[in-house]
Amino acid sequence: MSSGEPRIGVYICHCGVNIASVVNVEEVTKYAQCLPNLVLAKSHLYMCSVLGQEMITKDIVEHNLNRVVVAACTPRLHELTFRCTIEKAGLNPYVLEVANIREHCSWVHASQPEKATSKAKDIVRMAVARARLLEPLEKRVVEATTRALVVGGGVAGMRAGIDLAERGIEVYLVERSPSLGGHTAQLARVFPTEDDAESLLRRLYGRLSQEPAIKILTNADVESVEGFVHNFDVTISIRPRRVNDSCNACAKCESVCPIEVPNEHDYGLTKRKAVYLPSPCAYPPIYVIDEKNCTLCGKCVSACERDAIDLTETSTKVDQKVGGIIVATGFEPYEPQKREFGYGLTQKIMTLPQFIRLLDENGPTKGRLDLGRGPPNNVVFITCVGSRQREGVYKPLTEDQKLNGYCSRVCCTASLQNELTLKKKYPRCNVFHLYRDIRIYGRGHEELYEDATNSSIFFIRYAEEDPPTVIVNGDKALVRVRDTLNGRKQLEVPADLVVLSVGMTPRASTKDLQAKLRISSSSDGFIQEIHAKLRPVEVSTDGILIAGAAQSPRDITESAISGSAAAAKAAVILANDKVELDPIIAAVDETKCDGCALCIETCTFKAIDLKETVEKKEMKKRAFVNDTLCKGCGACAAICPPRAISVKHFTLPQLSAVLEAALSRT
Repeated sequence: MSSGEPRIGVYICHCGVNIASVVNVEEVTKYAQCLPNLVLAKSHLYMCSVLGQEMITKDIVEHNLNRVVVAACTPRLHELTFRCTIEKAGLNPYVLEVANIREHCSWVHASQPEKATSKAKDIVRMAVARARLLEPLEKRVVEATTRALVVGGGVAGMRAGIDLAERGIEVYLVERSPSLGGHTAQLARVFPTEDDAESLLRRLYGRLSQEPAIKILTNADVESVEGFVHNFDVTISIRPRRVNDSCNACAKCESVCPIEVPNEHDYGLTKRKAVYLPSPCAYPPIYVIDEKNCTLCGKCVSACERDAIDLTETSTKVDQKVGGIIVATGFEPYEPQKREFGYGLTQKIMTLPQFIRLLDENGPTKGRLDLGRGPPNNVVFITCVGSRQREGVYKPLTEDQKLNGYCSRVCCTASLQNELTLKKKYPRCNVFHLYRDIRIYGRGHEELYEDATNSSIFFIRYAEEDPPTVIVNGDKALVRVRDTLNGRKQLEVPADLVVLSVGMTPRASTKDLQAKLRISSSSDGFIQEIHAKLRPVEVSTDGILIAGAAQSPRDITESAISGSAAAAKAAVILANDKVELDPIIAAVDETKCDGCALCIETCTFKAIDLKETVEKKEMKKRAFVNDTLCKGCGACAAICPPRAISVKHFTLPQLSAVLEAALSRT
């Protein structure tokens, strides 16, 4: 039914009021009926609804349609939906054309309905011109690998790994630091339940240790990724730990080590040795040697009674084939610029993560806030530091400072939790909460806010364009703020401590991984999902999924949930030992190819190579496409001088027909 003389049906969606409130849908429908090869044109309130899809399938059968054009929203949203719809009616799914008259028309021309309607006609005419030349395509079937790679050993990564293993799927869990746990290992308690963070992690560690299907690789990085869904060839580089499993964490090696460096676990508030235990609840619970700072003096070797240290150990590599990859690389706390709210000018101004470490009973000061003169009298919390930085209002302190326009979501609740902890420890301490807005959105979070308002915490609201000012004079800090709830009256608070409630930022190391995986970022720098509601853990590259704060700012509960969601989707992908691949790939016309190899240089997926062939007793080189690696991006077709390469479903004749239709307005 997909071949022969084109018999086209056009279906135009109102999309509720998204399209119909701007575009005259009935006028566009009437116009479409006059286009060549049109059998019928119809409109519907919601074409993606069950009723809309049933109308399309019924018409295909009754009117013997062999091409379908749906004028609606972006194909990123519902192209797959409509492909499945026409396939149910017996058509090849690739004789569908989706014309985007929502994002490309009604949404961008909302104040110009007449011009928007005219443009919608143009878009439909162009879509019909291309639909006439669409040809059926068949999906490719390849052997599949039922093994997963999880990158990131925080809560999201561990949750994903456990869920996959419970489904019988072998998992490689790769963490770049020497220990699992992520930022949760730096917390004392988690909100809103106030559960002990270490106990939470130990439960996860226990689950991991009980799953023989999980292979944990710490101190490791993904070096390279080649291939495609179900057949990714991954190389993992493992840095030398130089301490083996015989270690019993007795700390004798640490006691004799002469090197001291800032301790990242305490955000630089303390020092650690070059041989160290990453955290009190480290997993695996063995020491590691910092190869960047170790001088190889050998004192730790002499002190170790278990022969657990080998200073000659070098890096190793693991090559593995996996079917799917989950990226759960987490986030980094925003690091304020020097002088931003006085940061870096005195130790009395610190970030919220640093303050959390100070309040921790297992932290640098065992939970005591002794500032040399006894407990603090005034502690000021400033929220929205490193988040919601609107251009034109927020003034960058350096030329290269990137503004973070997004809300980090968890900062408000985290601030309230630690303010309440502070008040419980030091009831006489005055706690000031300086905020632009309070965004408390999770279950149980509102109760924290209510507890804070009933705990003598002073809430002061400042305006976005007039943030607080922190004046540092020696070791003294003075906070000035205008209270918008009190007639913009200026208040001055002499602060013993200023705590900057910093937001979340994308992890820098994730950028390199994204390049290897060929996945994109959203405007805020986090990894971009395909659709926030319909495909929330999928990215543009098939077989790669995302979880946790690598995707967006989120708390521990949300990270665990997204880890489970990614695992569930990965389990579906890895359920079969064979897989169908999209047929929209590049193809070479060998009669035109001159072997110039420009396409090879252009292809970022390394899907093109040269092969030698004998033509008229002469050896010639011709390009050929590895159809399992090709993603159909079209870069090769664009650069090919003799036009020997085209992309199936986006051939040059099809694109030419679209251009001709665009220029033939009547």
